[in-house]
Amino acid sequence: MSNADAVIAALRIEHDRLAGLVPTLTDEQLAGPSGAAEWDLSQVLSHLGSGAEISRGTLQAALDDRPAPGRDSWESVWDRWNAMGRRERADGFLKADESLIELYESLDAKTRETLHVDLGFMPEPVDVAAAGRLRLNELALHSWDVRVAFDEHATLTPESTGQLLPGLAGMLGWIGKPDRLDGRTGVVRVATSAPASVFALRLGDPVSVDHDVPAEPDGTLTLPAEAWVRLVSGRLGPRHTPAAVTTTGAVDLDVLRAVFPGY
Repeated sequence: MSNADAVIAALRIEHDRLAGLVPTLTDEQLAGPSGAAEWDLSQVLSHLGSGAEISRGTLQAALDDRPAPGRDSWESVWDRWNAMGRRERADGFLKADESLIELYESLDAKTRETLHVDLGFMPEPVDVAAAGRLRLNELALHSWDVRVAFDEHATLTPESTGQLLPGLAGMLGWIGKPDRLDGRTGVVRVATSAPASVFALRLGDPVSVDHDVPAEPDGTLTLPAEAWVRLVSGRLGPRHTPAAVTTTGAVDLDVLRAVFPGY
């Protein structure tokens, strides 16, 4: 299975998981809180639906060898979705996301390897695997925002975790907030399971990770890989932290939650 194949398969799994839940939600539930603090469930689905529509337009433009839709087009999509009622957002998400994933699934092997997609916000076009992985990051995390409203022990799928984990290193300089450390610095040895990995989390300005793990770190963090993805995306609050998550040394989970407030 190629990188693009694995990403597209993970997108399908995430979609089908939500597609089994969303049609069962009542109007009251759609108006209820989600894992995204400032959005109700329908607003999370609106964000996912508008994102699917924009992503599909961008992918189709690449296939047609024409310029990708720009910000003016994105804003008109956002405005239309924001104006929808809650039930319309839920139904619209299912259709828009299915349409996007079907387009990804329709790509033949050569196209999956050779096509480059201009996303409109990256320095240069990216390959299909990278474009799909960016969408997977959005879909997997916001899927969790929906599912956690009904299951406080909700987790990310193994397929999404495996695809998202390697790319987090390049994002920490953006999502980490070193000002929350109040001038403190430190190196934490992080060990994940499922999949297993060991790396150094460097708390400073900027926040970063690498594989140069010191023999005597300032602290340790041991956790499932999916919990690491949720931690750095601001989704590992006390109610949603597995018992397998442990810390030692100078840096505890409260500090790490402050450094990674979410996005």
